[in-house]
Amino acid sequence: MKQRLVTGLIAAVAFIGILVLGGYAYAAMIALMAAAGFYEYARLNKIAKPGSGVYVSYAAVLGVVLLTEYLVPDAAIGHEQIIWCAMLILLALTVFFHKTANLHTAAVLLIGIIYIGYGFHYMLITRLELEDGLLWSLFIYGCIWLTDSGAYFTGMLLGRHKLAPAISPKKTVEGAIGGIVISMLFAFLFALLSGEWLNIAHAIVLGAVIAVVGQIGDLIQSAYKRLQGVKDSGNLLPGHGGVLDRVDSWLIVFPAVHLLGLIS
Repeated sequence: MKQRLVTGLIAAVAFIGILVLGGYAYAAMIALMAAAGFYEYARLNKIAKPGSGVYVSYAAVLGVVLLTEYLVPDAAIGHEQIIWCAMLILLALTVFFHKTANLHTAAVLLIGIIYIGYGFHYMLITRLELEDGLLWSLFIYGCIWLTDSGAYFTGMLLGRHKLAPAISPKKTVEGAIGGIVISMLFAFLFALLSGEWLNIAHAIVLGAVIAVVGQIGDLIQSAYKRLQGVKDSGNLLPGHGGVLDRVDSWLIVFPAVHLLGLIS
């Protein structure tokens, strides 16, 4: 527990410091996290051999993450071209390297490119391209983190009914509701203290949506790890597992709030 707390505190302070700094420092951190996350994803699926398409997929993930107006203004290509070209190469490898590449491998890698690439991409553009990007980032991360904490402590104190026992036995319905309530309360206070930056009603709705979607993201990762028969996606952070263990909610929430038009 002590190791977990120390590691978590150091990681949180470093992350928030770089988030506040923004710019290329934040972009570099996000790119490194994306690469580490995709490494964990490929390793969980036992995809590592040359000819499998994993190296092409690394390039595609970083391309999706970093292709932003801030970093690559007036780019000649877009995400659609990156993803389609990656798909073409992955499928071509099933012809020329059929002993290490097949349709299943190509599908798994392509899902990873979209899941991890777009997740980190939207974390990046939230901070670097939105007006008041720092406030939006702090708001979204705050809702996610407090949902996790609220769900944990509410579940520990009041949890009676299992939420998804076959996937994550410790999660409870009461904990999930508690996480949503705490996120909404944080959103309300954030909007209240930030003046006229964000309408309070909008903030409360956002807090609820982020909490629900974030917990779905958490359960997706739990289901995936259970399928692979592992407790953690990696061991990069002592006591906390790997990168994907820490960002499971982020990878779903950030694309969701953008693609559903909840922030602008």
